[in-house]
Amino acid sequence: MAKYEQYLKGNLNDLITWIHKDITNNNSLVSFGDGSDINLKDSRVAVRVYERYSSFGGSRVSMNITITETGEELFISVITLGGTLGGFFKNTIVEERFLKLCKESVENYIREQK
Repeated sequence: MAKYEQYLKGNLNDLITWIHKDITNNNSLVSFGDGSDINLKDSRVAVRVYERYSSFGGSRVSMNITITETGEELFISVITLGGTLGGFFKNTIVEERFLKLCKESVENYIREQK
């Protein structure tokens, strides 16, 4: 399991669209699983799940993205899981690679907001 968390400023819808484009753009190995949007009194929450086939080891890795928004304040938590080979060996490299796609996307979004 690999995890990335970050506080940032921005708009939840803009960030979701930005990340989705970066993760899926020209990448036939990544698929969008499902998502959920929750509106609370003062906050919004978005959850997205992606899956990636890893040719390295022939396994699948999932990525869960949760973003909360209160005003212009955002918090993102990204967790990847998978890459088990034969039930005995855990390949964390594929989790880290998948996570890196999202982390770089968020960091580019932050730079664009400045």
